Amino acid sequence: MSASSKTLEVAFPSQLESTDAQGTPAAEPAPTEAWEQAVADENLYLIGRPTLKGFLRFVQRHAVNSTDQGTLADEWRAAKEAVRSLQREEAGVADGPSIGKTGPEYEPLLLEFLRDPLVRHGFNTVPTQVAFVELDRLVVYQKRIDLTFVRQLESKLGPAPSQEQVFRFCLPFDHPQPPVKWCRVRPDKYVFVSPSNDLRFLGVMPLEPSHLKDYRPHGNLVSVVGIAVGFGPNFLNAVYAENRLILNNGNHRAYALRNLGVTHAPCIIQHVSTRDELDVVAASRVRSDPDLYLKHPRPMMLKDYFNPKLHKALPVHRRLRQVVVQFAAEESYAPGL
Repeated sequence: MSASSKTLEVAFPSQLESTDAQGTPAAEPAPTEAWEQAVADENLYLIGRPTLKGFLRFVQRHAVNSTDQGTLADEWRAAKEAVRSLQREEAGVADGPSIGKTGPEYEPLLLEFLRDPLVRHGFNTVPTQVAFVELDRLVVYQKRIDLTFVRQLESKLGPAPSQEQVFRFCLPFDHPQPPVKWCRVRPDKYVFVSPSNDLRFLGVMPLEPSHLKDYRPHGNLVSVVGIAVGFGPNFLNAVYAENRLILNNGNHRAYALRNLGVTHAPCIIQHVSTRDELDVVAASRVRSDPDLYLKHPRPMMLKDYFNPKLHKALPVHRRLRQVVVQFAAEESYAPGL
């Protein structure tokens, strides 16, 4: 069995097609600007830290409008110099971030949040707490922010959210499911597609026949192996390791709050005491190069998203998240002993 996740550019029907089966003439093509707005999102991409090759590849693969590579290289070099300056001027700024306890006014919200099964079963590997973090002091690993999605989050939150609204925004109790479609493309292959980046392979689940309801197997059922696809817990979550806070999930929520002027936000924090524990709870990019986030004198931080010297905003093709699951079954005989 194998599973893979990736994103796809959204395919839109051609405007030259007729509007119905009666042969009605197609509508006039929309102006180029309106068409681009309909099929494009706006992304913010941190430059100066990724390699020049990585930056050029991102623009080439995702940007709606082509840009001269010489211009892009100049922008990257300017950002690289700004990063070097920050490494001198802000060395150690990520060390020792403040972690503030929640006050008694948050106790009802906290109790409701802790009853969530996703919290009880998903954050029980290392010591965990819910506390307030300073957003600007968070170390980040994501180089890209979807500004279109951020605006959607801001519109739901409003320009002046209350304490309760901020808490529920960061640590939601309900888990509305984004739209998702799936289909069987081969007898052994299934494809799941969603506009949500949270769609992911959740692992393999061993099941018993008693777990199934209203299903009639084609034989005497012994056991079931479930291949799980779904959405991860959408909490503002950070890992505290070696005196730094690394934002593990919730970059868009954190960006939206900081853009609205909120400086501190409630966050579920996993406390890590060893690199072995880090390998279990941290994101794959952090696990692959932990020193970049834990030892670098000035790593990428959330406040870098707001520094015009360090980012580039550009329209990109709208994409969908795709998870492909494929399995194999083999039946044979082995020699008797």
